[in-house]
Amino acid sequence: MSRRKLVIIGNGMAGVKCVEEIIALEPDTYEIVIYGNEPRPNYNRIMLSKVLQGEHSLQDIIINDWTWYAEHHIRLCTGETVHRIDTRGKYIETESGLKETYDVLILATGSSPFIPPIPGIDKERVMSFRTIDDCTRMSDYSKTYRKAAVIGGGLLGLEAARGLLHLGMEAVVVHNAPYIMNRQLDQKAAAMLQQELEAQGMSFLLTKNTQKITGRSQAQGLLFTDGSKLEAQVVIVAVGIRPNVDLARRSGIATNRAIMVDDYMRTSVPDIYAVGECAEHRGISYGLVAPLYEQGKVLARTLCGQETPEYKGSIPYSQLKVSGVDVFSAGEISGEGMQTAIQHLDGIQGTYKKVLMQAGKVRGAILFGDTTEGTALLGLVQRGADVAELAPREGAPDPAEMAAAALSAQETVCACNNVTKAAIMKAIQEQGLETADQVKEQTKASGSCGGCRPMVAALLKHTHNLKNNGGTGVVATPDKPAPMPVCSCTDLGHAELKEILADVVVLETVLPDISLILQKLGWGSELGCSVCRPVIHYYLQVSGGTMVVREMEGHSEIQVRWDDHIPQLSYARDAGGLAAQLRARWIDAAMPSPVNMGVAPGPGSLVSALVQDIGLLASPAGWEIYAGGHAEHPVKQGGLLGVAETEIQAAALASACLQWYRQTAWYDEPLWAWTERLGFMTIRETLLDDQLQKELAATLEADI
Repeated sequence: MSRRKLVIIGNGMAGVKCVEEIIALEPDTYEIVIYGNEPRPNYNRIMLSKVLQGEHSLQDIIINDWTWYAEHHIRLCTGETVHRIDTRGKYIETESGLKETYDVLILATGSSPFIPPIPGIDKERVMSFRTIDDCTRMSDYSKTYRKAAVIGGGLLGLEAARGLLHLGMEAVVVHNAPYIMNRQLDQKAAAMLQQELEAQGMSFLLTKNTQKITGRSQAQGLLFTDGSKLEAQVVIVAVGIRPNVDLARRSGIATNRAIMVDDYMRTSVPDIYAVGECAEHRGISYGLVAPLYEQGKVLARTLCGQETPEYKGSIPYSQLKVSGVDVFSAGEISGEGMQTAIQHLDGIQGTYKKVLMQAGKVRGAILFGDTTEGTALLGLVQRGADVAELAPREGAPDPAEMAAAALSAQETVCACNNVTKAAIMKAIQEQGLETADQVKEQTKASGSCGGCRPMVAALLKHTHNLKNNGGTGVVATPDKPAPMPVCSCTDLGHAELKEILADVVVLETVLPDISLILQKLGWGSELGCSVCRPVIHYYLQVSGGTMVVREMEGHSEIQVRWDDHIPQLSYARDAGGLAAQLRARWIDAAMPSPVNMGVAPGPGSLVSALVQDIGLLASPAGWEIYAGGHAEHPVKQGGLLGVAETEIQAAALASACLQWYRQTAWYDEPLWAWTERLGFMTIRETLLDDQLQKELAATLEADI
């Protein structure tokens, strides 16, 4: 059977990562051809600043050398720029006249430096910083000239300036914002970074807008809009990137700012896909490597015909070394309703930590100087964790090792190369690795941007400490501890008891009395005790059965009271008919634990919907339904389950949540604890299934 031909336009990190994934999944499915406009194999652009700073050579940053392409039978066409795609004839054409047919085409054209329309921008010695050739030009200029200006105070601009300093030039960073890296850092972290860079010899001009680049045919300096000037013989422009979409646009492929793709990276034209900086997914195009690798994985599985979760977008984050300083930034660091959850500055150690929250959820984080906690904080941001999870654990003397130990086995430590905690610890144990450099060599973790190196070092220490203390390391998911027994009558925990009783209900047409049930379960007491009797009664009830109770000689009749385990509803008089609906639905519903509910007609109501087990709050869109809050200390705000347009829909969603709680909670487990155990997002996704929501709401009414 002949292989289909897969052509990739672009030999950058995103496109080749996708190819690597395809080879790992289905190496014999495609004949692969890659076109790249640079005369060299695939290399790591993130490491260009390290080349400029003299830390690495070109060979050091090559990801896949020529032999890799040959070993995998990939035809690499370097120095070729594709200028045309015939989507009907299914072939591409290069500027040199080469033609190549395809069955499947991937556009991985990346991006180009954004060149602002500043007068004089086309003069000699004005350049961008994007390729190996740019590094070579900057090095050549440094042999003749001494004064350089970098327009742009973002990450790329700072790295370029640091490279110029290494080359012996004076480097002045010109930025139009009040502080550097303003998209990733707050003012305090930026000030600390600026101070460190000034100590290295860098200079800064902030809140400056360049009016023009002076000089006849060659750059001589900058003129700013406020009338001031700066002498500069070399000007580096680093103000952002622009997706390369011209080829797609000329070929009739739908574009916006970038090439528009769906959740499986498909473009508007059949058999043509896009990945990387040139792709726009749900209105966003990403310039960071981790999201691009996530896209490549989804696309690879799609092209190999394997089932894959769709790409839903990424939380932007950076975990980098900026001129030798560790910096981490994730999620949203500013915006409406954003509040500071944690802020800690250590002036002696030169470290800074800030975690931001919105509506009680972790939304963003900034670390400076020590980024060991970066991976753990990223996980909290990605799942919108409750701020309560930020509380420090007692008895953990080393924060770095504590953060490493807290990661789950399958948590990704190195997003650039998709290396998990489990893979790192396994390599350390099996190969006897002793240093972070050895871990990098064996697993590639920290081998790209280097931002995860502190976590790699912490995992190295954690693994060795586990071994020294007689452990073997948490490489696989550890065995769960034995469950807490329901009571002293049994060794069974809630989960196992509930499952057994559910089976009893299914198997028995008429349930036997409690003594026979307990006898079969090996109970330590014939009729149980005051602790386990209501537990058994409740689990039988939610499973659809009824416990038979008989009075025995020498025993009083078993009394099971539910007075405290029914919903308590509070509402304002102007809450409309919704409160009455809920009261009618819930008034006699037995719950695992006391439940408090509130209905508020608006944010100013005396009834707070946000700190109830179930809360309903009127809004311009209808009703907002919250779950998992509580008013006891420490106060916990509930999470938003969903928004309903009508009172009927609001009552249905709230009822479905209550019934799901009844069916899946342990007896005496508060609703807020239940949401934490199951995971709020899991509960939310379950309840937003329309069919299941209707079934749960109907079950609740039928049970009452």
